[in-house]
Amino acid sequence: MNFLYVAWHMKEPPPVWGPVGRLDFDGSVYRFRYTRGAQTLPGFQPFDGMPELEQVYESDELFPLFKNRLLPPSRPEFKAYLEWSGLSADESPEPLVVLGRTQGIKQTDAVELFPCPVPDSRGCFINHFFAHGVRYHLPNAGPVLEQLHPGDELQLRPQPLNPKDPNAVAIFAHGTPLGYVPRYLAADVRHLLEECPTNEVRLFVQRVNQDAPMQQRLLCRLRACWPADFQPCRGEEFEPIVAGVPAG
Repeated sequence: MNFLYVAWHMKEPPPVWGPVGRLDFDGSVYRFRYTRGAQTLPGFQPFDGMPELEQVYESDELFPLFKNRLLPPSRPEFKAYLEWSGLSADESPEPLVVLGRTQGIKQTDAVELFPCPVPDSRGCFINHFFAHGVRYHLPNAGPVLEQLHPGDELQLRPQPLNPKDPNAVAIFAHGTPLGYVPRYLAADVRHLLEECPTNEVRLFVQRVNQDAPMQQRLLCRLRACWPADFQPCRGEEFEPIVAGVPAG
């Protein structure tokens, strides 16, 4: 993983969500560029320290906006924090790997990061993500979560009448709603449910973290076909305003 998209959202009605930037790492230099979504998303303002939309920002270290979304290794819960995400502290995962898995979500702002899906070596769609909105389904979801184990299969149900997102896809277990597919994946998952053969879009429990914050409670693994015409992260809003990366 060498780049992530950066999304911004506004919860006040009408809800707004979309990609506004791209964070790259080439092994030595971090670069941030705004995408065209930053020019079109209603209400968006440039991030602090990155005021110009038509500029490539470079740094030898991860930009503070994103570094502050990582739990410091000095924190006593750091090892558990990585394990909740299905990562290993012994392997010292790259910051972009951790941010891509956790989405760098903070309750105090409106920014999140996400990777663009790519096919695996067998041409399949494989994605790990935390179920969103688990807290909205408590207390009913609590006892069900306690009974889940890694490998248990979950159900995906599109919700085209969802007032916040017509692309929403709900996650169920034993008839009980547990949460939702993250918004950055929802449209793609709906497309896969429509295009893949029956039973080729399957969602499994990867981990249930009973001691984790709610946004990291249920880690899921999605496996699906990769249709010939499937191209995730499409659209003008994903295109960098400044194409290419300067040398040096």
